[in-house]
Amino acid sequence: MKTRDIVIFSGEQFAVPQCIQRIDHQSTHGWQLRYGGTKLYSDHSQDGSGAAAALALATKELLSRIAKLPAPSRLQRKPSGNKGNDLPVGISGPIVRQRASSRVRDCSFAVSLPRYGQTPSGRSVYIGTENTYTIEKYQAALAKAVELRAKAEEVYQRAATRVKRAEGKALKAQLKGS
Repeated sequence: MKTRDIVIFSGEQFAVPQCIQRIDHQSTHGWQLRYGGTKLYSDHSQDGSGAAAALALATKELLSRIAKLPAPSRLQRKPSGNKGNDLPVGISGPIVRQRASSRVRDCSFAVSLPRYGQTPSGRSVYIGTENTYTIEKYQAALAKAVELRAKAEEVYQRAATRVKRAEGKALKAQLKGS
């Protein structure tokens, strides 16, 4: 897991893991955990002398949450406000095109399939031609597109959680070694 060096107001320097932020504001001094919700671990001192103990508690809770909770997902959950149709996130269409070798136009949905750590891949889900297009075929193709997207999101989430938990184990080993 990535860490960054932070120097607090008292001059002490700390290696702070991702998902933990320093809060120094008037009478509030502590470390805020931001993973699966937020929680402040106060220094319980105005001079910063309790910062190391508070950071240790925040880090322990972070490791506990990483082991229990799924990784936070950066996937878009709702369609953007300016989307011009009622299709779910990651599905566009219907796209109508006429191939050079055909006299009849065909229709399909474009589905964006997220892949953790890689660029998304795209799939096309065929609906029908202008001669065979029906509402039933539209609905069946939409259901298939939604299923493809849902499976890809599930695989993405599992991969993200697996990576985050491996980072948590590495951080735990690093903390034991130091």
